[in-house]
Amino acid sequence: MKIRFCGAAKEVTGSCHMITLDDGFKLLLDCGMFQGENNDELNRQWFFKANEIDAVVLSHAHIDHCGRIPKLAKDGFEGNIFCTPATRDLAAIMLMDSAKIQESDAMYENKKLTKNQNHRGELVQPLYTIKDAGRVMRQFVGFNYNRWFRIHDNVEVLFRDAGHILGSANVTLRVREGKGITMLGFTADIGRPARPILRDPEPMLPVDYLICESTYGDRLHHDAPSEDNRFLDIIHETCVVKKGKLIIPAFSVGRTQEIVYLLDQASNRKLLPPIQVYVDSPLAVNATNVFQIHPECFDAELHEYMLFDKNPFGFNGLNYVKSVEESKSLNNNNEPCIIISSSGMANAGRVKHHLSNNIEDPKNTILIVGYCSPNTPGGMLRNGIDRIKFFGEEKMVRAKVEIMDSFSAHGDQLEMYNFIKNQIPSAQKIYLVHGDEKVLPEWKHFLSEKGFSNIIVPSLGQELDV
Repeated sequence: MKIRFCGAAKEVTGSCHMITLDDGFKLLLDCGMFQGENNDELNRQWFFKANEIDAVVLSHAHIDHCGRIPKLAKDGFEGNIFCTPATRDLAAIMLMDSAKIQESDAMYENKKLTKNQNHRGELVQPLYTIKDAGRVMRQFVGFNYNRWFRIHDNVEVLFRDAGHILGSANVTLRVREGKGITMLGFTADIGRPARPILRDPEPMLPVDYLICESTYGDRLHHDAPSEDNRFLDIIHETCVVKKGKLIIPAFSVGRTQEIVYLLDQASNRKLLPPIQVYVDSPLAVNATNVFQIHPECFDAELHEYMLFDKNPFGFNGLNYVKSVEESKSLNNNNEPCIIISSSGMANAGRVKHHLSNNIEDPKNTILIVGYCSPNTPGGMLRNGIDRIKFFGEEKMVRAKVEIMDSFSAHGDQLEMYNFIKNQIPSAQKIYLVHGDEKVLPEWKHFLSEKGFSNIIVPSLGQELDV
């Protein structure tokens, strides 16, 4: 058996790992998009032939884990895509939204090219189309947590709840080669214990080889209860004291629902000031609908909460914005309010317009609530930049920038270790992926001190014998 690391190797995007069995069976663990600037070339190439892939096992529906599946099928993949039912439903809306972006971006670039009378080259083609995204959904097959299922004569798969986003799973492969059985584990993105909405991450069975994420391998998150109080303090300071806008770039799936749920709780406890709250993302609206049809993924606390509040994602003053016109009108609204809008890294979507229109006003606050790649607007704001460009125009950062990593759906260093510590001493090798180059050495050192040995940090495209 071999593993080729085709994405998320020494970086936090493009999750994709190819498993090749001795009998030639080829399996992808995730098939994600490389996000951030200047990744178009990476997204258009493969470290394998698409038509040679026999199956895909998908951990969850974030675009950096599922975003290239339509292209894979477009390029010749005809096999099944295995995931949980909730992941299948979320992936349907995520991939359709991604396809719209691909088509829109290609149209924009081609418009610029055709204005150039000297242009004689080919026009830009979208990575995939809306038709491609719709077609590939026929290949998705849903399986529930904690049930072994067979995808090949010699391969069985087990999903356990990763506690990261709705439907997210860690993956255990039971592989029969020759007379022996090899257990291979893929943590995917490790969620956090004691977070709202979702159940706690469920550790994998002991495995022989482990592919482990590393996102926050160098840090600890703040305590959630105190951070919840800080969130309310930020709302009060911005919207009540300064009478400004609180703008929250947030991923449409997971992060937005968690923030809305927290605001719902605050509203019921009479802790939320009488202001309007806007969720300005059509994708977030659709994702929230998916959440509501998958209560099997909710934790016991949310089920109990729903006994007296049947809709934990709706309260007086909450507005789900769908139309472009309503979104634009928010920029002419000078009333204090909260705007939750995608994307989480502020590199696409409607939030860019809200930031462009409000970032120079010191009354306002920009709240960053999760990981952002350093080269994205969200990453630049996290790092304290004082000038930033939106739509080609430089803006002064006069709004206050706050950071709250407690909203993160990724476990921190200790939470990830607690999740994988049951792999000592079974794991003969551990492969660290999905981490920045500056994070990986610290995470590797931490794990080695805790008793893990033979820790490998693979490079992009590298193939290793298991």
